[in-house]
Amino acid sequence: MARHEGRVLFVRHGLPDELVLARVTEDRGGSFCRAEAVEILEPSPDRVESTCPVSGPGGAGCCDFAFATPQAQRDLKAAVVREQLQRLAHWETDVVVEPIRTGRPRAVEVTAPDGNADGVEALGTPDIGWRTRLRLAVDGEGRAGVHRYRGSEVITDLRCPQPVPGALDGIAERTWTPGADLVVAVDSEGLQHIVELAPPTAGAAPRGRSRRATTARRAAAHTRRAERLVSGSGRAVQYVAERRWEVSATGFWQPHRDAAQCYSDVVAEWADLDAGASAWDLYCGAGVFAARLAEQAGPRGAVLGVESARSAVADGTAALRDLPGVDLHAERVERWIAGREQSPSVIVLDPPRAGAGKQVVGPLTAANPDRIIHIGCDPAAFARDIGLYHAAGYRVTRLRAFDAFPATHHVECLALLERT
Repeated sequence: MARHEGRVLFVRHGLPDELVLARVTEDRGGSFCRAEAVEILEPSPDRVESTCPVSGPGGAGCCDFAFATPQAQRDLKAAVVREQLQRLAHWETDVVVEPIRTGRPRAVEVTAPDGNADGVEALGTPDIGWRTRLRLAVDGEGRAGVHRYRGSEVITDLRCPQPVPGALDGIAERTWTPGADLVVAVDSEGLQHIVELAPPTAGAAPRGRSRRATTARRAAAHTRRAERLVSGSGRAVQYVAERRWEVSATGFWQPHRDAAQCYSDVVAEWADLDAGASAWDLYCGAGVFAARLAEQAGPRGAVLGVESARSAVADGTAALRDLPGVDLHAERVERWIAGREQSPSVIVLDPPRAGAGKQVVGPLTAANPDRIIHIGCDPAAFARDIGLYHAAGYRVTRLRAFDAFPATHHVECLALLERT
């Protein structure tokens, strides 16, 4: 952030205490505008050569922290989480953002964007080559790429260092359906899956940079569209805690190659269920957390999972068929939880970016569980939910934050809450 003539400027590609030449990119009047640092006059000691050639000024919105050291990136994210918790949850606490490390050996070597391994960290660096799932746009000439930041134009440059090796193989060389999207997934066995989504219906994705146009484009991108399998089987094989899942390549799975294992390890540690205990896994997806809970609770325990995506519930039910205590339901969480009368020992929830909100946190805390494990990928939504828990008499006893999206501003937070 910077200030100029009494107004706030949100300056991308800048670091605290730097002196930069900034170009205003969006100004709708009011108290703030947006800008980009196009020339660094006095650089921060935390500045490095950007690892991403696609995301600089005027470029894509992918690696917006690629010009800062990994530690500086994590420090910035920690400051954001800390500020949001203080402002929205009225809770002051220290925050440390950790890199995701599971101790699991890597199967492939990660190299720099130019293909040269010189100067890159040791095998398995967490800062590049971490993304196993991505979505690409296709321009009017059938070329795949990424959207320009806050715009609809497609940049047909696939040199971003986020994807794991092999994720983008063969994509730049092909001509795709103009206006389509590509969903790309590399599963735990290293198999690349590519699914082409048909272009949105005419008029569903208007051009322009207005808030209304952006919202309409996002809505159109997430409506149901015809799929064409191009590569792989479309069924991604994933392993967590030595358990095998087979899930849709177009469905949700944590994009960081080690995130699902990392989060499930934390959930298992914090849940610490007794044999025969009960638990809920809300927004359960394919049941990664439900599996760990059920293993602790044993055959006499009961783990109820809820997820609105029916395909994910079907995939999870198949993967957990050897755990008789697990019962996954395809329903909206707020509707399902409103009718519950049981009091589980532990509730785990991993809501979407907007958070859980009063509709879920209210009945959830009224169920009076011993422990709640809340996971959030947006610091503001996470802090708002923490404030709701505090108001209901729960307090955070453990807090961890992970750099699950290196070189970006995104961060994942996990909190253990217990009744005071």
